[in-house]
Amino acid sequence: MSPVGVSRWRLAVFAVAVCVVFANAEILFAKEVSLAQAELADGADPFISAHRGQVAVMIRHLPSGAEFGFRADEPMPTASLIKFPVMIAAYQQATQGKLDLKKMVTFRDADRTPGSGILTTHFSEGLQLSVRDAIRLMIAYSDNTATNLVIREIGLNTTNDCMGQFDCPQTRIHACVYHPETSISPADSQKYGLGKTTAREMVQLLTRLQRGELIDAATSQTMREHLQACDDQSRLGSLLPEGTRIAMKTGSTSAVRTVAGLIDSPGGTIAICVLTAENRDRRWTEENAGQRLSAEIARIAWKVFNPETPAEVTITDGLLKSGSSGLLVEDLQRTINAKFPPDQQITVDGDFGPQTEQALKLWQKQSQLPETGVTDPATWKSLGPLVSARDEPSDPHDVPAVELRPADQLDGPPIVSCRAWIVGDAAEDQVFGAVDADTPRDFASTTKIMTAYVVLLRSQTEPELLKEIVTISPLSDSTPGSSAHLRAGESLPMSELLRGLMLPSGNDAAMAIAEHMGRRLSGNASLDVAAAVERFVQEMNQTAVQIPMPHTRYVNPHGLTHADHRSSVRDQYQLTRSCLKLPAFRELVRTRDYRSTVQGPGGYEREVVWTNTNRLLNQAGFAGVKTGTTQAAGACLVSLCQREGKEAIAVVFGATSTDGRYIDSRNLFRWYWQNVSAMP
Repeated sequence: MSPVGVSRWRLAVFAVAVCVVFANAEILFAKEVSLAQAELADGADPFISAHRGQVAVMIRHLPSGAEFGFRADEPMPTASLIKFPVMIAAYQQATQGKLDLKKMVTFRDADRTPGSGILTTHFSEGLQLSVRDAIRLMIAYSDNTATNLVIREIGLNTTNDCMGQFDCPQTRIHACVYHPETSISPADSQKYGLGKTTAREMVQLLTRLQRGELIDAATSQTMREHLQACDDQSRLGSLLPEGTRIAMKTGSTSAVRTVAGLIDSPGGTIAICVLTAENRDRRWTEENAGQRLSAEIARIAWKVFNPETPAEVTITDGLLKSGSSGLLVEDLQRTINAKFPPDQQITVDGDFGPQTEQALKLWQKQSQLPETGVTDPATWKSLGPLVSARDEPSDPHDVPAVELRPADQLDGPPIVSCRAWIVGDAAEDQVFGAVDADTPRDFASTTKIMTAYVVLLRSQTEPELLKEIVTISPLSDSTPGSSAHLRAGESLPMSELLRGLMLPSGNDAAMAIAEHMGRRLSGNASLDVAAAVERFVQEMNQTAVQIPMPHTRYVNPHGLTHADHRSSVRDQYQLTRSCLKLPAFRELVRTRDYRSTVQGPGGYEREVVWTNTNRLLNQAGFAGVKTGTTQAAGACLVSLCQREGKEAIAVVFGATSTDGRYIDSRNLFRWYWQNVSAMP
């Protein structure tokens, strides 16, 4: 082969290797996005369902594209949120030379407009301010007077024309603020008020703003700074870490609460829009239900994209560096080891730390490349094809022929997305079908079935247990993940706390139960929190032995990921059969919604509303039992189905999405009921 031919062959080999790298990265990326979307749905659904009023939500994680939408394309009232599009229209006019942002406008008594803002109440007639400053007041203080001054300069139709150009046809302003006689769409004014939009269109505008595509990069940055000055940061930020930077705009009327904003987080920028209307709660306080819903949605999004434990970093650009992790890093580490003698080998652990960086720099030095410690294209080329965990052929032309798998059978169990499943009779120990039934796996919040069972089992002989008052500790309150939204110092009966455990899947409730029960089981009311939780988990494991559940080990009462916290679908099937012998458990897991009153320190009372995370309860024939979702476990579901006086249990671990676990379970039940007569 000529030197030119050899070079072309090597280039082809490199191209194949790079394609493999990016294909693997895309597969991992798609998996993480799917799980993130499932977690968003699991976290947000209970709060949306519990809200008394209309709700539309859109969440988008800008780096990954993972998103969640609820009625995201349905037009909703904006209230003052429409001032964000008004700002966009004004800056578009300015960049086109049709509006001078330095132009001074005069504040007149006739301009005074009631409602939000500072001009009307604090300044005298004759005040002059620039159009730019009027825009700032319109966004930072939602100033109604300043808004009308801006609209006077650009015209009402300008905002609607601008939104049409940005592919947001449902986003429209109808009139000047508090001037219905100026309406350019009386019917929409009557229905929506000042303006209308959709959650998706708001997030679309925010996405373009973050990417510097809203008019241009410089203008996008200027408008972002205006949004960062919004004085109502609590609408999205009250439950986020202190100091979180948010660029946002809100809107409020008596029955409407709206917000749209960009949240800067360590895991990347998150765009959120929450629109509520026809709200029962019309209080003008930060405790307003619409405003609390916005804060909860922001908190859920933050936790999904900023997990408490380090999440695997998905590489989408092929550039690995210090801090990267995942399968691609493992392949890099194996490949580097193949280049060096045994005494210079590095650990293959998937974490790009100082050892890997030093080894990569050494390889770059030997290859006469810049010692960056980053896998740029030249470095990938010098390394050659990656060495993966499997024994792949090094010659791309020496690939064995792939044998086609048999065609799908027309009978037998349904095709499902989950990694493991089991389905069988609820009354008798008769398993009808299963896949990978005894492999211990992460099982997320299905853990809480045992948490509830331990309490209810003991209440059979000690009924007073369910009346005992449990006080929420600071540790319980701060437990990450799904929540019953109980606050430190608040208290409620154990029977109520069990509903907070099983309906919204409250990790805070799980910890509070473990603390209370651990002290009770030990006979030591002063036992410290860690020891009390440990004692309760010990009881969980002892109960698992008695059932028996040979492939299960509990490490915590809630199901947050831990390397030793594992169970199998068969064990969960057996546990559920035991639980169903308790009428109180049956009543608990089939409850869809529940309103509870908690007692606060100092004597206050507060109502909380819990909605069951199990969507199958919305369909006839289903009667529980428990959902669970984490990145490690995937989407899990233990479910009970009733038909013609009979009952069956299905357990699904590791489905690829929230919807997937419900589809898998329904298909398994359908197959079961069609063939149950064939059981021995």
